[in-house]
Amino acid sequence: MIKVSESLGFDKKQLQKSYEEALENNDFKEFVSKLKIPDEILMKYTSTLEECFFEYHNCLNCSGLSECQNKMLGYAYLPKVANKIVQFHYKPCKYKLNQDKKYSFTKNVKYYNLPDSYIDACWDKVEKRIASRKDTILWLNNFINNPTGKGLYLTGNFGCGKTYLIVATFNELAKKNIKSAIIFWPEFLRDLKSSFDSDYDEKFEYVKNVPLLLIDDLGAEAVTSWSRDEILCSILQNRMDNNLPTFITSNLSIANLEQHLSQTKDSVELVKAKRIIERIKYLTEEKEMVSKNMRNNI
Repeated sequence: MIKVSESLGFDKKQLQKSYEEALENNDFKEFVSKLKIPDEILMKYTSTLEECFFEYHNCLNCSGLSECQNKMLGYAYLPKVANKIVQFHYKPCKYKLNQDKKYSFTKNVKYYNLPDSYIDACWDKVEKRIASRKDTILWLNNFINNPTGKGLYLTGNFGCGKTYLIVATFNELAKKNIKSAIIFWPEFLRDLKSSFDSDYDEKFEYVKNVPLLLIDDLGAEAVTSWSRDEILCSILQNRMDNNLPTFITSNLSIANLEQHLSQTKDSVELVKAKRIIERIKYLTEEKEMVSKNMRNNI
């Protein structure tokens, strides 16, 4: 039988041996020497220190987040000493810090069911030379400078850049600390319905009351009494009552949207559709933008 004292002695010898083998790498030796902690303490953490050294070495040879080889993108697992105790933590690299600074405005925008690529929507990248877009761009630029009053009901052909222009506008305003929400309407309805037992009220109340709202692709949904009367009408009514700027994109003109909203699976309800349209006209100014497909060239 091995005595406990003998077992501890054996473990200590193994720890010391592993540590001394690791120190044969001069770069690793220099790395741990900076901690200024006695070897008898450091040898207890040999494998973790080697992992830290590996990530630290990756960072020395990295030129951007796209090349990051560490376990956590943009972070290095590193040791530090506090009160003579070795601790380990994840430290962001300079590229991660720069990225976080660049996208710090996103804390002011909630993107519901939109592709992540819209986070990069930027006013400076907007193609402003296309004649058919100039009127819309001027309107949005004026709104950026004075974000009050009516929003915009922007209609136009598929792929003409309606959503990108308004998201870019909201991103610019987010940099001024103005909060907004952007909801892809058909998917938002599905998401809202599936969240009845979880965060339904939180999502619904937020979009009703957020300072700026974009309802994207209104008219692409299958109309139901619930989506039209309980959700859309409630959102528009609350925003109308509180003078909250509201933006809408659609492939349908307001006149065609009225017809779309009147038709549910079970009936045609012109009066209820007209109530929605009246609120949209109160909240927005309609503009049509016809352009070539800009999906790959915003």
